[in-house]
Amino acid sequence: MDGNVLRKKLNKVVLAYSGGLDTSVIVPWLRENYGCEVVCFTADVGQGVQELEGLEQKAKASGACQLVVKDLQEEFVRDFIFPCLRAGAIYERKYLLGTSMARPVIAKAMVDVAKEVGADAVAHGCTGKGNDQVRFELTFFALNPELTVVVPWREWEITGREDAIEYAMKHNVPVPVTKKSIYSRDRNLWHLSHEGDILEDPANEPKEDMYMMTVDPKEAPDEPEYVKIGIVKGLPVSVNGKELSPASLLAMLNEIGGKHGIGRVDMVENRLVGMKSRGVYETPGGTILFSAAQELESLTLDRETIQTKDSLALKYAELVYAGRWFDPLRESIDAFMKEVTKSTTGSVTLKLYKGSVTVTSRESPNSLYRQDISSFESGSIYNQADAAGFIRLYGLPMRVRAMLEKGL
Repeated sequence: MDGNVLRKKLNKVVLAYSGGLDTSVIVPWLRENYGCEVVCFTADVGQGVQELEGLEQKAKASGACQLVVKDLQEEFVRDFIFPCLRAGAIYERKYLLGTSMARPVIAKAMVDVAKEVGADAVAHGCTGKGNDQVRFELTFFALNPELTVVVPWREWEITGREDAIEYAMKHNVPVPVTKKSIYSRDRNLWHLSHEGDILEDPANEPKEDMYMMTVDPKEAPDEPEYVKIGIVKGLPVSVNGKELSPASLLAMLNEIGGKHGIGRVDMVENRLVGMKSRGVYETPGGTILFSAAQELESLTLDRETIQTKDSLALKYAELVYAGRWFDPLRESIDAFMKEVTKSTTGSVTLKLYKGSVTVTSRESPNSLYRQDISSFESGSIYNQADAAGFIRLYGLPMRVRAMLEKGL
């Protein structure tokens, strides 16, 4: 129970702060229960300016001593999104890991801010049912194990929105007047996720008015649009010949892809904590980039390498989903991915049309595709007569088994 918990005295806590009801209530709760100063921290990972407006005023009105805002967009794309893209990391066949990649970059920044302001603790507003609590806390453990981690949802008696509003009024905390969405959403530069309400029943089709980053494919332009992605060593560098920073490149592709209804995914996934959850994701730019990167690899990587890379990509995605970004295993697999994609340089042209992405062209100076070998015309490198001996040897186990079954 809240009143009977013996709590360690803290000096200063850095709180992951959004300005919503939950984090607004956490500020006075931390001060009341831990007797500490509260530094609110907000990361800009591309969630949009409307979510960042008026935050300092809100934080101080809640009792925080200061608000620190950091623009992490370039770091997020360069150091978190692009490595996952290079690795081909997709969780459970569909999920492009938007929220999973954002949490460690935010938590890393919180550890840095804690050092800057002399805090001895960090706090977050994640509930005990989701994946995000794990992602935040594993990052804290990995980067500064000396920090105390405070998680109000595991300690307090507040059980829902009405309790939180009552607590806020009692402590003179201005209750955010923003209209409460019927969906639980998480937005960043890579994606927008939707959970809750009618989506909780996997049998229900999502309503069209739920989507915010992508138009209904039926309403998308009637003419296809072609987009050329330039890639160097497995990482995107340009769109239609124009070189862009990682965040700018992704923002441009989000706009282009969203206009054509690209990147909608509806899935039931296995959460880390054991339950299944149903979510709908919009990842327009990411979907385009994954198509381009995979297609270029078809030219630059041989069969054994692609198979090995794909098998490790599953593990890589699992580690990222589980919050193990700073795990030595993730870092080691990433080193393999960096090495194996050194030759993946070139360009891929994609056709975007009413929700679909189709590859129309792929080119690479390091292409392993040789027209003189692949041609149906006879060439000097590939002698078709060699195939007979190869097939006899390759099929020997099958012949031996058939001979045994026939008593030969």
